Amino acid sequence: MASYSKNEARAWALENMRGVANVVIPTFTQDLKRLNETAIRYDIEKEIEYGFYGTLLVSEVAISVEEYARFVAVAAETAAGRLCLIHHAAFGTLQENIEAVQAAEKNGAELILLSYPANYHPTSEQEIYDYTKSFCDSTNLGVMIFPVPLWGFERLHPAGMSPELVDRMVDNIHNIVAIKAESGMPTIGGFVQAWRKYEGKIVVSMPLEAEALMLAALVPLKFSGTSNTEFYGPMIPRILKLMQNDQFDEAMELYWQIHPARMANMQASAYVSQTLFLNRMLWKYQGWLSGFNGGPLRQPTMKVSPRTMADLRRALTAAGLDPTPEPDSEFFIGRNPE
Repeated sequence: MASYSKNEARAWALENMRGVANVVIPTFTQDLKRLNETAIRYDIEKEIEYGFYGTLLVSEVAISVEEYARFVAVAAETAAGRLCLIHHAAFGTLQENIEAVQAAEKNGAELILLSYPANYHPTSEQEIYDYTKSFCDSTNLGVMIFPVPLWGFERLHPAGMSPELVDRMVDNIHNIVAIKAESGMPTIGGFVQAWRKYEGKIVVSMPLEAEALMLAALVPLKFSGTSNTEFYGPMIPRILKLMQNDQFDEAMELYWQIHPARMANMQASAYVSQTLFLNRMLWKYQGWLSGFNGGPLRQPTMKVSPRTMADLRRALTAAGLDPTPEPDSEFFIGRNPE
């Protein structure tokens, strides 16, 4: 159970959401029939070792609600309060998402990132509001709303979720505690507007490290998440902390050091504007290069080309981040195979 009540959720978020949150993608056994709990525990320990505040427990893979509940439980048992576990509300229907969030809350999740299903095609902003409120009403946990072009809501408003819709959500749904402010990406217009309107009322997050680290030099950005920052090992939590401590020159030295890896990550992610879907195998490979478990995912899943793997590995080397020397074939097995 969460360490706060529903009516304390915003105060808890403003007090506690500090640092960087990335992602943990569940690992399965080699026969793909069950979760590899040893691998999950390994990844949670690596999160803590690298200095992350929290992590998204990714559900946007081939996993049942029952398996996901166990994924959360294993992560919570391992974290033992040392890592904020963020439930990923990315199942296929509203009802399934309600079932999943209630299981995740029971098993140790402390925060929620709200996504919208692939088959969800609202024809009005009222429908988006109703979906969001129905979901939020079903849980006692704090919810991070996520305006982003991935949902295809731009047919209703150029920002995806109009400022008026977000205002209405924040004003009337009181366990909305944060906003992952990516409206209008790749521009930062959505973040700037959210910061000016909501900073101090809810947590305003810029999850993309290249933008977040620079914005942290200009405004008191407390939290950045969630994204695939495990690709850079412990570097993004370290750089953000330097920025927050007004150690700008030291932060910028590290910012430029990892820039080759940043550019390779951007190139590897260039497909997203066409697919509106994140390649979780790509993200899992990026984590494996930097010491995380890796390991098999179930089908259907997007794949990672040998060329992309080589580009990402070379970029980490150029950034002085020492990618694993193990051959890429080991990624598909993982560091803790079962």
